[in-house]
Amino acid sequence: MARISYDGPTAAAFKAVRELPRDGLTGWREAARRHLHPSPGTTVVDIGAGTGAFTTAFVDWFGVDVIAVEPSAAMRAQIARTPAVDVREGDATALPLEDGSADAAWLSLVIHHIPDLPAAAREIRRVLRPAAPVLIRQGFPGRLGGVELVRWFPETARTADSFPTLAQTCDVFAAAGLRKEALEQVRETYPGSLADFLGQVDTFRQADTTMRGLSDDEFVRGKDRLRGAVERGEGPEPRSNLLDLLVLR
Repeated sequence: MARISYDGPTAAAFKAVRELPRDGLTGWREAARRHLHPSPGTTVVDIGAGTGAFTTAFVDWFGVDVIAVEPSAAMRAQIARTPAVDVREGDATALPLEDGSADAAWLSLVIHHIPDLPAAAREIRRVLRPAAPVLIRQGFPGRLGGVELVRWFPETARTADSFPTLAQTCDVFAAAGLRKEALEQVRETYPGSLADFLGQVDTFRQADTTMRGLSDDEFVRGKDRLRGAVERGEGPEPRSNLLDLLVLR
């Protein structure tokens, strides 16, 4: 499923530097609430759940049940188990759920890891109840101006440009019977300073798909760019990203 192998070291790196603290996800909490309309008994399937940051966030925010589907054993091992969290092996094209058993699907930075997006769209439609939403958190090609990595490592956009576009994604899901209902950009914030990010960037490269696409020279130039900004006291505080929330129903 993944463009990179989420083995033990990569999963640990992802957990350490890619997961956002809960207070940086306030924008996602409010955006998800508007489109999910959660209530007791709601079941959300978190597809490509990774280390479970949004799995546990949805449980804590909304009191819902979450089925976390993740193909990597190393990533699944990082997900905190609670009575409301059901962790299952699987991927977007083979979801271990019965027909019409979920009230919503959540996909966070995952569609570019899916080799057969049309098959995944059909499979997602299969497991959803009628009128259930699909919420996709994604950086789409051509819409990355608010992404922090692209500022310091502009060549990361080259890899991102190979991801499914917004139009392609909408067309694929429409063919499966799920049509665009909303599109908005959501801001998320990071703790720490640019200096903190500079100290983490080598680990970040290990855990990020677009960073792995950089040549060594491109990575060094970006790191130098980041170091120069730190030395000059530049950079926004707090650090943040703008990503798209695409809602299909």
